[in-house]
Amino acid sequence: MATLYIDADACPVKAEAERVATRLKVPMVLVCNGGLRPSANPLVTLKIVAEGPDEADKWIADECGPGDVVVTADLPLADRCLKAGAQVIQHDGEVLSIANIGPRLATRDLMADIRSANPFHQGGGAAFSKADRSRFLQSLDRALTAALRAS
Repeated sequence: MATLYIDADACPVKAEAERVATRLKVPMVLVCNGGLRPSANPLVTLKIVAEGPDEADKWIADECGPGDVVVTADLPLADRCLKAGAQVIQHDGEVLSIANIGPRLATRDLMADIRSANPFHQGGGAAFSKADRSRFLQSLDRALTAALRAS
């Protein structure tokens, strides 16, 4: 059975993910360090992990596997989940894969180097938009439907 894991700290699409998971009857796990209210939805579980850097990421990477879908913006977590066999979707609906995660990680590292060399370099992407939310819903629906067919 497929499970939907959400890297819930600062995730802007939790409600949308819950709607899709509920419609498809897929269990969903919100993973965070705290600060979220449990959902009344019986398909949604709130997993609160220990405080500390990357504790939620470690838990998700250890739990996910083939047939699961993970929602995260964290590229190192995405890489670990892909290697575990899970599908990974970013908040803007971009589907990450073994084929595209390497270049994304390299770009992330390059930008970190640029920012550390020039503290005045302003990074950051475009604001989260309605189009991003719509793309996310479509990508998540496709990924969960495929995971259910495969199981």
